Amino acid sequence: MMNASLDRCVSFIHSHAVPPVQSLNQPRVRRAVTISRQPGCGAVIVAGKLAGYLQQHSPPENPAWTVFDRELMDKVLADHNLPKYLARFLPEDRVSQIEDTLADIFGVHPPAQKIVQQTAETLLQLAELGNAILIGRGGSIVTAKLPNVLHVRLVAPLDDRIERICRDDNRSPAEARRFCLEEEQARARYLKSYFQADINDPLQYHLVLNTSRLGCENTARLIGDALLRLAS
Repeated sequence: MMNASLDRCVSFIHSHAVPPVQSLNQPRVRRAVTISRQPGCGAVIVAGKLAGYLQQHSPPENPAWTVFDRELMDKVLADHNLPKYLARFLPEDRVSQIEDTLADIFGVHPPAQKIVQQTAETLLQLAELGNAILIGRGGSIVTAKLPNVLHVRLVAPLDDRIERICRDDNRSPAEARRFCLEEEQARARYLKSYFQADINDPLQYHLVLNTSRLGCENTARLIGDALLRLAS
């Protein structure tokens, strides 16, 4: 799994290294999307549909649209020569546990802030390359100054999110509810601790979309249409 994810990252980077067929008088607009999401609202499904929709509306010579969720963490590890097993510590809800693990490796106590900084550097690199859909990790804050990046927040009622997690992850309602609440708090702490930002602040985003009301397909199309009109 790790090798497959890393291969997708490498393929993505290499595809941007190939000069496009377009002439220099018509440079490619390097657009990207960041997605902040409540747990269980279907963000990964939306992102996958969005990648397909954008690919349909992109010139065939452009690099493929790529979703970076777990793949983002694989690339962070590769970029900074970190051990592969650290991947389990890199999601937003567990980043502070990196400190103890790195202490065992290096005999020192580097702050978790260092890993967050390295993740931010990778987010910026991917956003600047374009054709990237970046899920989580404070992407809207990290890339806020890039004009061709669309920032989206996905939300849904708690009951709907619990139902989705029960269905997709085979959890009990109690387990799904606990996961939603704990994960939501953890993601909020991540942004507050490392970016001094409120994850629920609508002013961070171009769009705040309710996936329960819209459905994943329509949500993806709305995001895609908004992005295609951004800095066009």
